[in-house]
Amino acid sequence: MNNATILASNPYDQPPPFWRRHPRSLTALAVFILTVVPTVLMFPPFDVPELAYLFAAPAILWAYRQPAFKLYALTVLGAQAVAWTIILSWLHHVTWAGLFLLGPFIGVWVGSWFLLVRALIHRLVGRSTPVRLLAMLGLAGGWVVIEWTRTWFLSGFPWLTLGSSQWERTSILQIAAFTGASGVSFVLVAINVGFAAYGHRLGFEGATGLNRRSQEFFAAMFLLLVCLSIHVQETFHRRAYSVPFAKVGFVQPYIPQNVKWDPKQAPAIVNILERTTLSLVNRRPDFVLWPEAVTPLAVKGDASVQAWVESLARRLDAPIVLGSIGIEPAAEGRDESWRNGAFLVEPGEGLAPGYYTKRRLVPFGEFVPLRPLLGWLGKFVPIGGDFDAGSDPSPLILQTRAGVHVAGPLICYEDLFPGLVRRSTASGADVLLVLTNNGWFGEGGAARQHAAHSVMRAVENRRPVLRCGNGGWSGWIDEFGKVRAVLQRVEVHEPGGGVRQVVSHRPEDKGSIYFRGATTVDVMRDHRWIGRESFYVRHGDWFVWTSMGLFGLSVALLVARPKQGAVGPQAAPAGTDSTSTI
Repeated sequence: MNNATILASNPYDQPPPFWRRHPRSLTALAVFILTVVPTVLMFPPFDVPELAYLFAAPAILWAYRQPAFKLYALTVLGAQAVAWTIILSWLHHVTWAGLFLLGPFIGVWVGSWFLLVRALIHRLVGRSTPVRLLAMLGLAGGWVVIEWTRTWFLSGFPWLTLGSSQWERTSILQIAAFTGASGVSFVLVAINVGFAAYGHRLGFEGATGLNRRSQEFFAAMFLLLVCLSIHVQETFHRRAYSVPFAKVGFVQPYIPQNVKWDPKQAPAIVNILERTTLSLVNRRPDFVLWPEAVTPLAVKGDASVQAWVESLARRLDAPIVLGSIGIEPAAEGRDESWRNGAFLVEPGEGLAPGYYTKRRLVPFGEFVPLRPLLGWLGKFVPIGGDFDAGSDPSPLILQTRAGVHVAGPLICYEDLFPGLVRRSTASGADVLLVLTNNGWFGEGGAARQHAAHSVMRAVENRRPVLRCGNGGWSGWIDEFGKVRAVLQRVEVHEPGGGVRQVVSHRPEDKGSIYFRGATTVDVMRDHRWIGRESFYVRHGDWFVWTSMGLFGLSVALLVARPKQGAVGPQAAPAGTDSTSTI
């Protein structure tokens, strides 16, 4: 009997521990958890935006080790599918089926970037510093391109791009005025790649001395410093440049969605709107905002509703900008046209003849795409027929006590689309109005997630954004993405021990954004941006095309010209990179 047989049959031998017998499975589990948790927590309503700097680093570091493609793909795609189903969990208030279709779909779409990482990242080991840095920028550019496709593919759903995770961290956002929001995503992804490269260099490449430094990491920190320097330059002494814009009234009627389209509830809805709006009479607003599709019947097309809103504007002695339905009469050979729009009602002139028609309609909410094929699915909003989309920004001209203002209206989720908002600004808008209704989605994270996009649009366009939601989020965001006012219901403790609820618009007050009420906000403007367009507004999505070029060039260098002398992740001995100490 040989020694091997004796050892194998030794009853005192202990089996190796579980983690040694299943290292690949445990690694996959760790990467799965370390991807899901930060991906969910970095977005509203949890708001731990710092996790955006490392949410992808574990999966990138694992990709350096060339795990089996099937295991890697199942892990990262599964992690993103789970994360996005959690992120979009508010959708279950409308449709469970939609949640479990859209969540995994968006997750796999976003997760496809990690498959690019798996195919390319291991090729960086042993390459020169310029090639590695170009590859880092190329991978960040690949993320930008994938996010860009979400703005148009299958009618578009760019909900929560990576940059929007930073909506409460204005220091990194200012680059968006030059690059668009994609520049913020680019920097965040580059930092993730930099962290992973540093981790691999320290843990697996055996580098010593000065070679332990990671040029990818330092380059990523440089990009972050660029963002911070723009923040200092653009926002320094911001208050000194502020000038009055208007006293704006915000009305949150908080109409329950289960009664919104019930004709029997129309009198009650009208009563709520009237009482809430007239509570602002003594505050003397310059104009008042109502949310999307707020009236129970069409303000244009129903004479009684039009007359009621006009009388309310006269009693208020201020213009009302409202979201409602416009019904255009049938033309020869066509049915009447239903439009979701923004309307202006003046105290003297009444309903303005021109109005804004929503340009981006919600699939299966306002229309059924590919109706001959998908018509059987129907719509989840109980309104018969499809809406017709608008084709131009159609700004509204506001005549107020403070002067004449050009307002660029946006309805519902149109503030998700950077190009759409940019065209509104280019058409002359000096303020952006977002009239929306997130009441469909309960009191979860949807309203705050939606507001994050308005922050990005404010920075990109250097225009104040005024948002009015049916139940929340309503408020004012300045040209630099700073939330200057948000309507909240807060409790005030009185000296006698009583407690009363009041409407506050101070961001530092931590109350509920879900309530019925109204208040006024003294909105200011930065006079440096009056009549001036940002670089992004003038030049559009140039950064997307630049990112596409960086990605294509890095792929060409890594795939078409593999490093010489060896193959695999350990091809170059530690310390042999002639440029590693640069």
